[in-house]
Amino acid sequence: MTAENYLKYIVEQIHSTVAATVDEDGLPVTCVIDMMYSDENGLYFLTARGKSFYKRLKDKGFIALSGKKGEDTMNCVAVSFRGKVKEIGSGMLPVLFEKNPYMYEIYPTEDSRKALTVFQLYEGSGEWFDLSKKPIERDSFSFGGAENKASGYFVTDSCIGCCDCRSVCPQSCIDMNGGKAVIRQHNCLHCGNCAEVCPAGAVIVR
Repeated sequence: MTAENYLKYIVEQIHSTVAATVDEDGLPVTCVIDMMYSDENGLYFLTARGKSFYKRLKDKGFIALSGKKGEDTMNCVAVSFRGKVKEIGSGMLPVLFEKNPYMYEIYPTEDSRKALTVFQLYEGSGEWFDLSKKPIERDSFSFGGAENKASGYFVTDSCIGCCDCRSVCPQSCIDMNGGKAVIRQHNCLHCGNCAEVCPAGAVIVR
């Protein structure tokens, strides 16, 4: 899927996410925030200017989000990402209220909505993790010009082809190619077993 597809999934299938920001002492603070709209330019959510959440967003301009959908752990999809946010004001409030009509019950009058403002998460990167698949599936994505950095465990040319790593991989996602081990990144748990048992030190983490 594309980054836009992942953002749309967050809005339409997960909606309520756990958001992390940093306070004035540099300590993490979490709260549950609804992701209300997405387009090719990012994600949109709202808050009231009187909330401490608003102050943290304005101070740092950065947020991390996580959410999951599923009946239990082995039947869930989880999405996590982090990125830059900016306040764009009240211009999009009508759109967010139209897409999320329950907001009319929380802020029922025009006067009560004067405290609200919209934020846009306009640049970031994230990860998709699907535990309902066998083996598991994962993917990374970025949007708004953010770099999609490679992460996880990789096998270097120092591999001696002993296959010790294959025997300890919980998702059986290590293949042999020309006598060298290759990790299927979209199925890897990032557990690190392969790196621990490799006698040649050929497995590195990024």
